[in-house]
Amino acid sequence: MCLIFIAIDSHPDYPVIIAANRDEFYQRPTESAHFWPASELLAGKDTQAGGTWLGINRQGQFAAVTNFRETETQTYNSSRGELPCLFLNQRSQANFEQHLQKQSPHYAGFNCLFGQLGVKPQLSYFSNRQNKLIPLSKGLYGLSNALLDSNWFKIEQGKENINTLLNQDFNHEEWFNFLKDQVKASDNNLPDTGIAIETERLLSSRFIHSPDYGTRCSTLITVDKKARVQFCERSYDEHAQAVATHFFDFPIN
Repeated sequence: MCLIFIAIDSHPDYPVIIAANRDEFYQRPTESAHFWPASELLAGKDTQAGGTWLGINRQGQFAAVTNFRETETQTYNSSRGELPCLFLNQRSQANFEQHLQKQSPHYAGFNCLFGQLGVKPQLSYFSNRQNKLIPLSKGLYGLSNALLDSNWFKIEQGKENINTLLNQDFNHEEWFNFLKDQVKASDNNLPDTGIAIETERLLSSRFIHSPDYGTRCSTLITVDKKARVQFCERSYDEHAQAVATHFFDFPIN
């Protein structure tokens, strides 16, 4: 997962709205969002490493990870994609927080958003490049491959656009169109993360498209005032064409 926006108590009908894009190499094997066998976990699956980038369970627990962009080449034994699975498979929030703080050196750089969705959401943010647990209060947050609410073009412009959407009736297609925006940052608005400027340009838009790497899926999650979840995932091929949409609707237990 490379781009996540979370609006908490910011829409008149939905205490929580989550909009996210997963960017990955097209050749990496992936399963679309589904309820995993013998589990109450709803998520897509990275079948190469066995984890996920974003998921939710029937109890309303939510977790997502993004990679922290850096140029280090160290190899780690643990996959970042296992983190959402650890939390969503009924691990308590306190135990998960302890795991993040104690085991974070065993993972490559990551950001993790996690917590309880519902009428009164309780969400937190942690990065092993900051080592600080941050509770999220009412408001709009943006996360990509740097720290939460970093001043990246896709985050700042995205939050401006979302503020407009939050003043309207929720419409899935409008939000998917928002996530598919391919406008890139001007060179003077690019971050300097140690990679080539051509790659910085490519990665600066919300929706990414290149011959071998790009946005593989977009996900929208809403929780209404009756604690009912709607989870909608749209998958894209290497031509940036939508190829499947999966929709799930269920109450938080």
